[in-house]
Amino acid sequence: MTEDTGSTVPRRQLGRALKELRVEAQMTLDAVAEALHCSRQKMWRIEAGLGPVRPLDVRFMCELYGATRELSDALTNLAAETKAKGWWHSYGNAVPDWFELYVSLEQSASHLREHDDTLIPGLLQTRGYALGVFQNRSDLPDEQRDRLVEVRLQRQALLRRRLPAPPRFDVVLAEAALLRVVGGRAAMAEQLQHLIDVSHLPNVSVRILPLAAGLHFGAVARAFVILDFPPGKRHEPEPSVVYSESLTGALYLDRKEELAAYERVWSSLDELALHEEESRCLISKIIGEVHHG
Repeated sequence: MTEDTGSTVPRRQLGRALKELRVEAQMTLDAVAEALHCSRQKMWRIEAGLGPVRPLDVRFMCELYGATRELSDALTNLAAETKAKGWWHSYGNAVPDWFELYVSLEQSASHLREHDDTLIPGLLQTRGYALGVFQNRSDLPDEQRDRLVEVRLQRQALLRRRLPAPPRFDVVLAEAALLRVVGGRAAMAEQLQHLIDVSHLPNVSVRILPLAAGLHFGAVARAFVILDFPPGKRHEPEPSVVYSESLTGALYLDRKEELAAYERVWSSLDELALHEEESRCLISKIIGEVHHG
């Protein structure tokens, strides 16, 4: 179907946001469809993220729901992206930071697979390590830096939540990320111990890719997260998404060929990484070296 070409990521986010606004405004799908002179089916498809959406329709819906100008602008800009083939989300650009795009995807995922070759993933960072990561960001005021650390720590509740069930979180970390001291030796030793502790959670797997593995497929792909989602109401899972972050924005990939490429990378990482118990032993060894280094 030609209507369904394009990236599902902005569509899904837009659909969720519009549904929340409609529910807050205490309006039914039928009432909104009547106001927009369209079918109830079209409204349902927009909220389900099943096709591109006209910015004009979104602007009208936002007015109908009494959304703030700021939110209305953000969602209208998001609607313009629903026809995009792949999607680049630029921080502080058309869709502002407070529109926590990745965080909402992470919250609704049933399985997260993350590879990082330089840093400990955000979901596994301690406060001391997270502060160390943001310390070098001279472009950020102290207040914003503290807020970023808090948001990062709050996200971690995801791994221990009771309902809905927490996602499965599989991590493959390059050994180099463990050897890079961030936030000072004491903070680094605490971070490494935290990695061991959290790796005992039933839904978390932390595996290390040793330096001895040499130049591998993952080193070319760099850091990324593959997010898989549970089946929706129509019993089909939402398409998986690959998320890759940079200093100025983030890339969201959800086309079949892109997902297939990252699945191949993950398979090769899976083969090369140490088993969980071997990984814990290596982390313990590095803790000793950090303390006595």
